[in-house]
Amino acid sequence: MTDNRRQFSRIPFDAPARLEAPEGTSAEVHLLDICLKGVLISAPATPAPETGTLQIQLGEDTAIRMSVTQVHHEPGRLGYRCDFIDLDSIAALRRLVELNLGNAELLDREFGALLN
Repeated sequence: MTDNRRQFSRIPFDAPARLEAPEGTSAEVHLLDICLKGVLISAPATPAPETGTLQIQLGEDTAIRMSVTQVHHEPGRLGYRCDFIDLDSIAALRRLVELNLGNAELLDREFGALLN
């Protein structure tokens, strides 16, 4: 039996992203999944920062930008918690999750948990 304490549904999301460190360096990373509270990325070739800003370009005019902190690592994968996200980015993330969950009630429950 697995101990699953996850409050937010993970959405598999295969996409490139950019992780910017506070000191100004950045690395191209690959997003593996996303949820309302964080992301899982494949570990970059160079050491990844423990904190930074993650940018995921969804379209020409749409991007998700969030301040993140590394919360776990395993071989080849890093998990980051979302510490801050602006209104435009949370709207885009909410829509992305909504399209992939296909369950408005579940999305509302997760969004409520995020706000509390």
